[in-house]
Amino acid sequence: MNNTFLILKQEYLKRVKKKSFIILTILMPFLIAGVYGLVIYFSIKDDTEERTIAVYDESTLFLGEFSDQGTTNYHFIPKEEYAQLKSKIKGSEYYAVLYIPGTIYTNNQAQLFSEKQLPFELTEQIERKLSRFIENDKRQKVIEDSGIPDLEDRLEKTKTWITLNTLKISDSGEAKKSSSVVAFIASYAMGLLIYFFVFMYGAMVMRSVMEEKKSRIIEVIISSVKPSQLMAGKIIGTALVGLTQVAIWVVLGGVGLFIVQGFFSPESAQQMSQSLMESQGQMNPAMAQAAEPNKVMEIMEMVGNLNLPLIMFSFVFYFLAGYLLYSSFLGAVGAAVDNDEDSQQMVFPVTFPLILSIMLLFPIARNPEGSLAFWCSIIPFTSPVAMMARVPYGLPAWELLLSMGLLVLTTVGAIFAAAKIYRIGLLMYGKKVNIKELIKWLRYKN
Repeated sequence: MNNTFLILKQEYLKRVKKKSFIILTILMPFLIAGVYGLVIYFSIKDDTEERTIAVYDESTLFLGEFSDQGTTNYHFIPKEEYAQLKSKIKGSEYYAVLYIPGTIYTNNQAQLFSEKQLPFELTEQIERKLSRFIENDKRQKVIEDSGIPDLEDRLEKTKTWITLNTLKISDSGEAKKSSSVVAFIASYAMGLLIYFFVFMYGAMVMRSVMEEKKSRIIEVIISSVKPSQLMAGKIIGTALVGLTQVAIWVVLGGVGLFIVQGFFSPESAQQMSQSLMESQGQMNPAMAQAAEPNKVMEIMEMVGNLNLPLIMFSFVFYFLAGYLLYSSFLGAVGAAVDNDEDSQQMVFPVTFPLILSIMLLFPIARNPEGSLAFWCSIIPFTSPVAMMARVPYGLPAWELLLSMGLLVLTTVGAIFAAAKIYRIGLLMYGKKVNIKELIKWLRYKN
């Protein structure tokens, strides 16, 4: 046990004292926020490339109706030019050619020609323009045929948008504000973080074992330390590194939340609203509502109404259990192989359930009560990610306990199996190892 502690201490201090650890721990939240900010920015930012779409309207219904949108321009052309462009669009000034047939009213179809695969955003834009025009034209004809005066104005006034305020009733009967969007973002973020931590720190264990094995340092170490003690020290030491990082981020997040709460206090919110009105004059109502600082306070209140203690406890549990499960496997892989090529072949089968869970994270977060979400959160190999995507929504206690119990049992079994592979593989060199060979090692009696 003393040897395990020494290995643990050495692994922990070796990683925590690195400048890269300190820098990444401090900068990682800002890097993640920056990456997501860039993704959002570029997803809403219009493309700067000018595109001109040639339009031949055989139906003559849309002449002059296609207005330019963003960097996409529309230019109507005659039939003769269309016949030439249809067969030879390459080298022309047009990005694509839109053909609107005379039968569009009956078959609801048009054609778009281009020399390359067109982006989804452009095709959706054109479909929306055509559909809205046909819809409005048919609607206008119905209004004219009805003979009812001011029918169009009456129909326009019937358009209504309902804002749905969701409330969650606690066990004491108290109604608290909630938000499906906030819960979805929290569940997706939690699942993503679990995947990131488990994969990253599990790979650290594998890399550490491989480096020591390749340099033959492992032969000196196991002369005074049992292989099981060495594996336990490496796994637990790296786990403490991860928990240290998480603890620092929680502290930084708490400080940031405190600052934001002070910044968006009722007094400061009122001052900000007044300054916005004074500096920008009459604001658009939609912009004013979006810019209202009280909205930020509402979002923060909804976040606070989530079961944060349960979320934090579940996060720590599933991080540790998922990490122990996969780091045991990855540590065994590191001990069994001699080079990076073999490790890459072995890592995919071992980590495939974890990769599958991140692929299913979005549908699980969207429908946390579905059968897919349930079974993925119960199966131990996918539960660390899947269950964390369900916890923010709230779920029956028996499902959470069942998931935790099965994960603990599977992790214990995985540690024993990995320890056997670890003991055999550490001193084995020059042999090509595959899954079949590892299963044979598991059958060896000590």
